[in-house]
Amino acid sequence: MELLVATRNLGKMKEIRRILASFPDCEVLGLEDVGIEYHSREEGLESFETFKENALSKANYFSGLSGLLTVADDSGISVDALAGEPGVRSRRFALDGGSASFDLAGQALDDANNRHLIESLRGIPSKGRTARYVCLAALVGNQNSKPLFFRGEALGLIVDIPAGSGGFGYDPHVFCEELGRTYAQMTPEEKDARSHRGTAFRKVGSYLAKRA
Repeated sequence: MELLVATRNLGKMKEIRRILASFPDCEVLGLEDVGIEYHSREEGLESFETFKENALSKANYFSGLSGLLTVADDSGISVDALAGEPGVRSRRFALDGGSASFDLAGQALDDANNRHLIESLRGIPSKGRTARYVCLAALVGNQNSKPLFFRGEALGLIVDIPAGSGGFGYDPHVFCEELGRTYAQMTPEEKDARSHRGTAFRKVGSYLAKRA
């Protein structure tokens, strides 16, 4: 079974391929594998107020271009002390609310987002820095009469000082109390077993395995 994973985030794609590798009947394809080049229309796909709407928007768009069974996710981190922010705006947190330049991308944008997050929490004690990662995956395709949704969450505490070189995004600042280290300090196997994306995409893989 061919499954198109609709993301241009290399870190996310690496994780999803690793998570779905345990479902051998599923052939994971990236956008580059099917020849879908970047178009500026993609910038407007995540303009909604919920993870579910954003994920469905991306899945519908890329399924329409490819004709393939397609999964897309929207994910982010919701911090309780910030009333759930950055939430769906996690990827552009520093652009929307900070002073970061709009031409930032990749690691530079990750760094800016993390700086803005820590500054936003200045003065909040550690016990008040509870947060949750959220991943909402939408699966659409010609064989589905309606879209299917798969959700995963992972808890953590936001810490000022980053630790670890693994992962991406906010991982160096999200401390997992269960393991006593950040998500960036986890091994890939540890992270996949606990992460929001690991939970959501194992659900995707289990559903597809039943269909195979």
